[in-house]
Amino acid sequence: MVGGGQLARMTHEAGIPLGIRFRLLSDTPQDSAAQVVSDVVIGDYRDLDTLRDFARGCDVITFDHEHVPTEHLRALEADGVPVRPGPDALVHAQDKGVMRARLDAIGVPCPRHRIVADPADAAAFAAEGDGFPIILKTVRGGYDGKGVWFVRSEEDARDPFLAGVPVLAEEKVDFVRELAANVVRSPHGQAVAYPVVESRQVDGVCDTVIAPAPGLPEERALEAQGLALRVAEELGVVGHLAVELFETRDGRILVNELAMRPHNSGHWTQDGAVTSQFANHVRAVLDLPLGDPRPRARWTVMANVLGGDYPDMYQGYLHCMARDPQLKIHMYGKDVKPGRKVGHVNTYGDDLDDVLERARHAADYLRGTIVE
Repeated sequence: MVGGGQLARMTHEAGIPLGIRFRLLSDTPQDSAAQVVSDVVIGDYRDLDTLRDFARGCDVITFDHEHVPTEHLRALEADGVPVRPGPDALVHAQDKGVMRARLDAIGVPCPRHRIVADPADAAAFAAEGDGFPIILKTVRGGYDGKGVWFVRSEEDARDPFLAGVPVLAEEKVDFVRELAANVVRSPHGQAVAYPVVESRQVDGVCDTVIAPAPGLPEERALEAQGLALRVAEELGVVGHLAVELFETRDGRILVNELAMRPHNSGHWTQDGAVTSQFANHVRAVLDLPLGDPRPRARWTVMANVLGGDYPDMYQGYLHCMARDPQLKIHMYGKDVKPGRKVGHVNTYGDDLDDVLERARHAADYLRGTIVE
């Protein structure tokens, strides 16, 4: 697996029961996954020679992130190394401009959009619709709110162009909430779909995920799952695909983003589904039969634990575990820094209000924003 973050850490954990030998390419020995994987190569994923050396002896290469240069992945494939998802699929998660063009071509509903050249062109794009505000995104490198700007005027549109990379303009969607449809697809075309979830964001970062999305009509949930499965098939995705969605006030479902790896909106599956997203990603990239994605409980809630002014997580465990013996805590081995994702908690049960309160209490207590 290329990338040493928490997604690699949890994917490695899912492979242990199957006896999978896991090799990791990590930036540093302190990265989340590098702390727990025995076969670690420290190196720069942007260097082709490093990637080639890492890939020797590997049966398959997969990813913790989408940032490996597309041309490097093509070189690995030319060397005979199975890359899953392959570069022809992964480029749609790497480049938002390519993604939008491809989704348009296959008839997938998206927000109004186009590539813009400068602030004046962004203002022209706004004028073509309902005017400002609009959303500007760099086509590559953005995540968790980075590389995304909420723009209210032409003057406000200067910063996105400073990096010298293409900029995508999108309409500001009048949405009710954000949803996510998570699916997994294997090389021989088997695919499974998890329940559609509601994803609540704070400052552009996923804060809470509720599975299944409360109040979502069955036909709308099936529409979202079908949409995600079609995207996975049309793009040739192998492994986990997260399709982030807007549910609009006028009843539409629009695709916001794609991620071709285990995803924050699927962390609830570790404790809330028969087969987790991580286990199914491992199965998919190894072309094993996929596991059952159905939920184990009526409701499961995932709440991210963000770093705050309370670095002693162990003391927090004492309170949280005693208060809620069913609570599941997943920490990433990261140094605690304000606003940094350092872990998440999962709760489950039959009463949504209770499940939500337990998850939020634990996440806030571990962060230190509440003390009792």
